[in-house]
Amino acid sequence: MTGSLDGKVAVVTGAGRGLGRAMAEALAGAGAAVVVAGRRTADLEDCAAKLNAEGGRAQAVRCDVTSESDVAELAETAVASFGRVDILVNNSGVVETTTLVEQEPESWDRIVDTNLRGVYLTTRAIGRRFVAQGSGKVVNIASNFGLMGVSHHAAYSSSKAAVIAFTRSMAVEWARHNVQVNAIAPGYFATDINAGLRADDAATAAVLKRIPARRMGRPEELAPWLLLLAGPASDFMTGETLVVDGGQSIQ
Repeated sequence: MTGSLDGKVAVVTGAGRGLGRAMAEALAGAGAAVVVAGRRTADLEDCAAKLNAEGGRAQAVRCDVTSESDVAELAETAVASFGRVDILVNNSGVVETTTLVEQEPESWDRIVDTNLRGVYLTTRAIGRRFVAQGSGKVVNIASNFGLMGVSHHAAYSSSKAAVIAFTRSMAVEWARHNVQVNAIAPGYFATDINAGLRADDAATAAVLKRIPARRMGRPEELAPWLLLLAGPASDFMTGETLVVDGGQSIQ
């Protein structure tokens, strides 16, 4: 495994499966050592074992991104394992489809805590190290739902819109420290999170009708954009959100 990220160390949250796992694999394939973090220990260990077996360097760390102590331990473990951190990918997130009047406060809080508080905590904990060393890359995984009006997704859309605003704020705050903070806003990608939807032909057709490309993305199609934002090509690029959604959000 060699590439433009040789010698770099990345932390990816929500890396046990889906887009997070695909992104961890892309970073490892480009030469980075990768700390895969999330709540599902078995999935994380499987991911790390696969990356190590393929010649990479990976470490699994169980972490609830809404827990300040878990996040602090994640940052410490990453440094203890690989000596430093150069790249943070904030991917952990949850979604729920419901009308606002039917959504309980506990559900709203769970979504906002994971999708926004989690980004705040991990960015703060690892960003301290970026600022101290005078370099770093933060890649926040937002969503095209944060740019659109989407029925039955008020909490999710609000949290992802906030992630985009957070990205811009931190880009300005840390630019003088040579730390770049950017975001990717994916649309529908074929992963395990929407396996149930894809098993329903009628539901899938309804979704694809809203996507000009008339298909969902493949996880590996995010890799070039992730590697752009995680590597030296983005050294003079910060505060940007790259939308990868087959044209859904421009309608």
